[in-house]
Order: sequence, then structure tokens, then C-alpha cells
Amino acid sequence: MKRTIVAGIVSVGLLISHLAGGVSLYNDSTSLKPKEVYGKEAKVVAYLLDNNHYRKIHLNDSLSSVILDQFVKSLDNNKTYFSAVDLAGFEKYRYQIDDLTKSENVAPAYEIYGVFKKRFTERMNYILTDLINQNFDFSKDEFYETDRDKEPWSKNQEELNDVWRKIIKSQILSLKLTNKEPEEIKKLLKERYERFVKSMGQFNSEDVFSMYMNCITEAYDPHTNYFSPKAADSFKQSMSLSLEGIGARLQTDNDYTKVMETIPGGPAEKSNLIHANDRITGVAQGEKGDMVDVIGWRVDDVVKLIKGPKGTKVRLQILQATTGVNGPSVEITLVRDKIKLEDQQAKKRIINYQKADKNLKLGVIMLPSFYLDFEGYQKGDPDYASTTHDVQKLIKSLQADGVDGIVLDLRNNGGGSLAEAIDLTGLFIKDGPVVQVKNSANKIEVGADDDPSIVYNGPLVVLTNRFSASASEIFAGAIQDYHRGVVVGESTYGKGTVQTVIDLSKFIDDPTDKVGELKLTFQKFYRVTGSSTQHKGVTPDVKLPTALDPEQFGESSNPSALPWDEIRGTLYQKTPVINDKIVAGLNKSYHERLKHDPTLERFVTETEETRKSLSETKISLNETIRKKEMEESEKKKAANDKLNTKFVGKETNQPVNLLNVDDEYLREGLFVLSDLIYNKIG
Repeated sequence: MKRTIVAGIVSVGLLISHLAGGVSLYNDSTSLKPKEVYGKEAKVVAYLLDNNHYRKIHLNDSLSSVILDQFVKSLDNNKTYFSAVDLAGFEKYRYQIDDLTKSENVAPAYEIYGVFKKRFTERMNYILTDLINQNFDFSKDEFYETDRDKEPWSKNQEELNDVWRKIIKSQILSLKLTNKEPEEIKKLLKERYERFVKSMGQFNSEDVFSMYMNCITEAYDPHTNYFSPKAADSFKQSMSLSLEGIGARLQTDNDYTKVMETIPGGPAEKSNLIHANDRITGVAQGEKGDMVDVIGWRVDDVVKLIKGPKGTKVRLQILQATTGVNGPSVEITLVRDKIKLEDQQAKKRIINYQKADKNLKLGVIMLPSFYLDFEGYQKGDPDYASTTHDVQKLIKSLQADGVDGIVLDLRNNGGGSLAEAIDLTGLFIKDGPVVQVKNSANKIEVGADDDPSIVYNGPLVVLTNRFSASASEIFAGAIQDYHRGVVVGESTYGKGTVQTVIDLSKFIDDPTDKVGELKLTFQKFYRVTGSSTQHKGVTPDVKLPTALDPEQFGESSNPSALPWDEIRGTLYQKTPVINDKIVAGLNKSYHERLKHDPTLERFVTETEETRKSLSETKISLNETIRKKEMEESEKKKAANDKLNTKFVGKETNQPVNLLNVDDEYLREGLFVLSDLIYNKIG
């Protein structure tokens, strides 16, 4: 079960300030109740979804069943609170949520949450009065399965007790292997869970409603979301890049908070200390703050701990992707900062490479997003920031430096302005259609480049990875379809849908309470060939090794994602630059390097090890085995670190030699570019 922070769902919690030994903390007087306005919002959201969503499906019994399951999982993502008996009690709502929602009734959310609240309290009592005081046998050969999606719901209280026994035993063993004494471990765990309960105590009625509504909206597709008034403000802040934090997109992956990607220009990316697929297990404030264990927490609460004022420090305890869940934890310190527009802007670099008898100069343009300073554009500022304007300047600068070819790096580029994706494509083609956009009424519009001028007509490689999404996929797909350049890397994310935000206050006039907003999918992207970028994304011409399973990362990981399909293609004129023979030759050259290039061989091995680490979900509870696994992980990582060459000359105006590039994806993209150039001039 995965949930990304963009879903806008906040964590569950209890109105509890502390725990007392052995005393039940559940109190009916603290039960949360819905405000009257929530029913009105629910009815309006259901109407908007039924009449405006691209999918053209209605809130019915089938969706009601999906919503019930999703709400239960949203509350108990790891199957550690509810039992099968509890689930049986929720069955009365399986085919009723659709009708209740349309009649302004959101009571199921609060009844189910009330049961969760009671179960949470029981679990915390059990942990603090029993489990952390147990003397565990670490010579016993057993394990804990961290991927709880693989496990059935516990039948009863006894089975739940055993699940938590393994969780606490694993946590105690982890602390023991860091040389903590028994009494210190008990103290740390007691503080950890008391802090957990306290942090959960902020949950309120609006949070229950927000979570419930997101389960309804996301039954239509994962990018359709409800924003509470508070969440709407956060969304607007994130769109304006004004949030202060570490610059990382996070998602829940069973017990762990996983780094989905680091945002270019942010503290995380600049530090090079934390990377995609690393797991965050603890968060601490400043240099001396207590490390708060966040295993089992929901992503929104983890984000709240990580975010903070610019210039302040946050310490993170992480399990690195390269060593996996069985590896040792590492503590890092990051300084929070704002992600500025200039950090997101395109940048260039020049790489030198001696190929046969040719001295090649290879240009690299790094493009973190498709941005547009709309305010500057409206004011008529001739120097307003724009992807197309900035890349055009960089191309001319690289041409003045005499580059023989260009790599356009779109890795981790999550998209942005569609207009900029179209205009950027126009720098490389004469003119013609770039993308087709279909709406829920089946009307198709074509986004085209109508400027016949070409800024750059030389050898071009577009570098992509699994987190190149949306507008990035439009650009990469167009370059590929026009045979204008070669796409190298991983298959892209597969987000081929368009959303709009609807303010619910247009439909609800409530003098007492503010209402939220609905982000709704209403259009879908298609390439000029007629193929959708949805789900499948863009498949590279030259595929590089990947540690990521499409079923776990990207659009394909979402059960409610819209399917891939195709429409009629539009007329466009392919260029003679790239053909099947050239692509076959580039792949042949790449596979030859696989046989003889030790750096590439090592990269393939490391990628396979990372893939294996990502797929390992069982944690041994045997001290000898666990210690051995940690030592082996540390040895592997140390060996890889020792072998890695360091990239010198990070400044964009300082040329470096291709053989000194330690970014293997970029390195291979440049090798493909050199083959493409040599095919032209050799």
C-alpha cells in the first residue's frame, strides 16, 4: 500500500495527551462528529465527479465497495489495528456509501474512525504496559514481514498482539545492535510511543472528513483529490514553490516513509546525502533534538516534522536504498531552505570526450521542470523566466562554444507548463502538432508548434527516468515520434492526465465554515501518433538498467489509474535524422559497452543489488542473522563507494572529461550521444 504526499491526506490521531499504565484511554466523550457543512460538500463533490470527471463513471455500489476498502486502509495502512471482526462490522456500508454521500450523510467515516480510535488506544496500552518490558529471545529464528499488504488481516486480538510483538522486538533489536543498554532501550521506546500518541492527538473532525473524501475522489483516479481549506492553502504554497523544507517528495510504503524523489535545487538534492528510495525512519529537530521514530507514521505527519523555517537544521535517520531494510541506519543533517525559481531553471554543462580520432564537445542541458514566470510574461518583461526562452539561450551559448551534440536531461522532471513543453519542442522541429488533448466530452484539441524556425538541428539525446512525468513525457514523446532525437534511460512515469481545481464555495454558501476545493481530472494527453502517455509513459530507444518496478513506482502502481488507450493519430512530418537502423546501431554499441566497460558493469551490478534490496521486505528477528546482514550491507556499500570516481568540475562553465563523470545515467546518455555524432561525422 503506497500513498504519496500529493494525495493531500493527513494522518489519523487521538485526542490523548499521555498514557497511564494499564488504564484504558478510550473515551466516548472524545468521539469526533461531522460538521453539517461536510455533508453538503460531499454531495457537491459527488455531483462534480459524476458530471465532470474524464472517466465518465458514476458513484455507485461498485465504487462504494472500493471506497470502503480504501478508507479502512487509509486508517490502518499496515493492518496493525483492525481485526477481521472489525472489518465484518463495516460490511453494512459496503454498498451504501454512494447513496449516503449523495444524501449529505458522511456518518460512516466517523463510525469507522471511532472503532479505529479505540483499537489504537488498545495497541498503545499493550505496547507501553507489556511489550517494551518483555525480555525477548533474539536467538529464535523468526522474521517480521514489513510489507503488510502481503499479509491477511488478523483474525482476533491474539493475532494482533503477535504482530505487535514482532514489531517491538524488531525495534528493540535495532537499538540493541547500536550498542544501547536494556534500560536505555526501554526509555527510548517509552518516549517514542508516548510521543507518537501525543502527535496523533492533533487529529480533528476536518481530518476525518478530508481522509474520507479523498477515498471517494481517488476511487475515480489517483490525481483527483479533495483539499480541505487547510490543505488547499498548502497546495497553493507548493505550486508557488514557497514551502520551506528539504525538497523531497515522500510517499508511504507500508511501514516506511520512502523518498520518491528529491526536488532539483532543494537541500536534499544539493546535499547528495539522501536519494530516491531511501527510507526515513526517524526525524529530529536541530543538532540536539530527540530522534522521533516515524516507522508506521503516515506521510503527512512525517512531512510536518521535516518542514520548518529556512536556515534551521533537521536530522534524519534513514535506511539507504543501496542496503535495504536489513542494512544499518544512517543519520544525516540537512539545512532547510526554500526552493527558489532560479534553482528550478535550466542549466548547462560541457563535457569533453576523445572518441577515436575526434575530440568531441558534448553539451548537457539540465531541465528540472517546465516553468513559466506568468506574472513576468503578463507584464511584458522581456527577460521573464521561461523554459523555452532559457533553453534557447543555453543552446546558443553551447553552439558558440562549438558543441557537437546536446543531451537534454529530463530526469526527475515532474512536468509543469504544457505550453512550455509545446514551445520547447518547437526549438527542435520545423513546425507541426506536438500533443493531442481529449476532454470528457470526447472533444480533441491539438497543441502545435506554429513557428517554422529551428533553433537546433544537431544530434540530440533526451535523458529520462521513472520520475520524468506529464509535460516531460509530452516533449520526449514528440521528439521520439518526429524521429528528431533519441530517448535514453528508463520508461517515464506515465501521467497522461490533466487536472483542474474547483473551489467548492462556488456551490456552497456557508456563513459559518469554510469549504474546500476539488482537484479533478478532466483531460487526457495523447501523442501525435494517437498513443496515450497515460500508464505506459514513453519507452526509451535505448533502455538503461533500472532498479524500479513499474508496478511499484509510477502511474502503474495506482490501482485506480486511468488505462492506456489510443485515438486517431494526427498528420505530422517525421525528420530524416533518426531511423530504425540508427537506433539499432546505438543499442548494439551500448550492449558492447556492457561487455567491456567495467564502470558500466559495476553500475548494472549495483542496480540489480538495489532492485533486490527494494524487493526485500522481511526483517530477521534473530540477532546473529540480523547483524550479519547489516555487516554485509555495509561492506557492499563501502566497496561501491570506494570504486566510485568523483565528478570534478560541477560548475556549468568548467568542462570535464566524460570518463570522470560519476553519474552513470548521464555518462551513458553522453556515450549514446557520442555514437550518434560519430555516426554522422565518422
